[in-house]
Amino acid sequence: MSSLSNFAETLIICLVSWILWRVFRRLVMTSPLDNIPGPPSNSFWTGNLRQILHRHQGWGFNNKLAEEYGSVVRFHGLLNTPILYAFDPKALHSILLKDQNLWEEPPWLIATNLLLFGPGLLGTLGNWHRRQRKMLNPVFSINHMRFMTPIFYRITHSLRDAIYNQIEDGPRDVDLLDWMTRTALELVGQGGLGYSFDPLVDESPNEFRAAIKSLVPALFALAPFRTTLHYLKAMGPASFRRRVVDILPIPSLKRLKTIAEVLESQSREIFHAKKAALAQGEDAVVRQVGEGKDIMSILLRENIAARPEDRLPEEELLGQMNTLVFAAMDTTSNALSHILYLLAHHQDVQNKARQELVDISDGRDLTYDQLVDLPYLDAICRETLRVYPPVTNMTRTAREDAVLPLSTPFRGVNGKLIHSVPVPKGTDVYIAIRASNRNKALWGSDAAEWKPERWLSPLPDAVPEAHIPGVYSNLMTFGGGGRSCIGFKFSQLEMIQPIQKRYRVELGEYQVPHDRAQLE
Repeated sequence: MSSLSNFAETLIICLVSWILWRVFRRLVMTSPLDNIPGPPSNSFWTGNLRQILHRHQGWGFNNKLAEEYGSVVRFHGLLNTPILYAFDPKALHSILLKDQNLWEEPPWLIATNLLLFGPGLLGTLGNWHRRQRKMLNPVFSINHMRFMTPIFYRITHSLRDAIYNQIEDGPRDVDLLDWMTRTALELVGQGGLGYSFDPLVDESPNEFRAAIKSLVPALFALAPFRTTLHYLKAMGPASFRRRVVDILPIPSLKRLKTIAEVLESQSREIFHAKKAALAQGEDAVVRQVGEGKDIMSILLRENIAARPEDRLPEEELLGQMNTLVFAAMDTTSNALSHILYLLAHHQDVQNKARQELVDISDGRDLTYDQLVDLPYLDAICRETLRVYPPVTNMTRTAREDAVLPLSTPFRGVNGKLIHSVPVPKGTDVYIAIRASNRNKALWGSDAAEWKPERWLSPLPDAVPEAHIPGVYSNLMTFGGGGRSCIGFKFSQLEMIQPIQKRYRVELGEYQVPHDRAQLE
């Protein structure tokens, strides 16, 4: 215990020294970012971070930044450190594509992901990250997505029956967000890991599901101070870090530790079961939940067949498992819930989507190629991902002094026109995904409105001409460049199939017809 006490004293001294240095530097040094327009600081300690990262009011503050200040904004971070908020197309193209070697995810974010998920795609940088991505790219091919379709149908059939059973004795409230969370976890469980987390037949508690679901709220509780979490990584071995967290009076940090332990324990159990099945031969693999067609089974085979220097070690494979579950569950469940909510408030859209499905399906499950070739259902998904992207912002840090080019000049605080923005080394830039997707200069005056029909005719010329660096439909929803979402096709399939089962949604509430035939 004495070593921990000495460590705590040293940590406090280092923290106070760091704060004094940051305050002194901010008082005596100017920054070229001071000339960028932006909101006043809301707090000396946390700047505007509590506003932009607020769980309930964050969207409103993001809207304010985009509407009142423009496509490049300066706001305040810890101790009023300047941070950029940007959705200018040229600036994004520079950060994510043209000069992406100058920009990386910030150290605090990488360290947090490494502590939570292990050394997967979200917790690695540079050549380490590129080597992993090279191995994983073929696993997420469209051909493999075709194999996922029957797996996903089995799950959505179970979901359909579970909801029907809830209202079989008469109308009642149905918690769709909870069902979409459970469904998304089972989709990524069976399709991603070849493992069933939830049979979708009762409301029994599930420790793993609860841990994943509480991860984002726990991170939000720590949001203004997440930039300091990476110091935990430098505290020695994991056992010592756990002891440090246990003595710190920070409940959210303790909760994160518990979540990370649950993730690691479950992933190791699944991983060793899959390794054992592979060792027994193909017959044992096909008897597993995913029948050997899930992403992890494919990855393990690819890894065994790869050259020794290209193979991923066990810890990195475990890191991919944790990363996949988190990335594919939370975002997909939110997107699915949003789509169903929007359909409930747009009966005309719901009717058109239902008719499109009735015309093609004849009550049968559709193939992958048929699913992705439904123009109106596709428009509904694209428009929801445009207006309500599950991730609002992502962050990059300048590794060196950089200059951001601009599509449209703007006036600085001093009144002079700014044609490019000099960015000092170490500056964080929030890539404003939601603001980019709703940019009125590109999408028109109705950019913030949900209108699936806009995807059924040519988009405004300004949209393709802007060269948005996103990997999906001129949108930033799945990111762009070398760190774009590798599994966005998997995510699309996760969303389309539950919707394709055509649950009937009425204005203002969720209702399932009592005639089971109408559910088919």
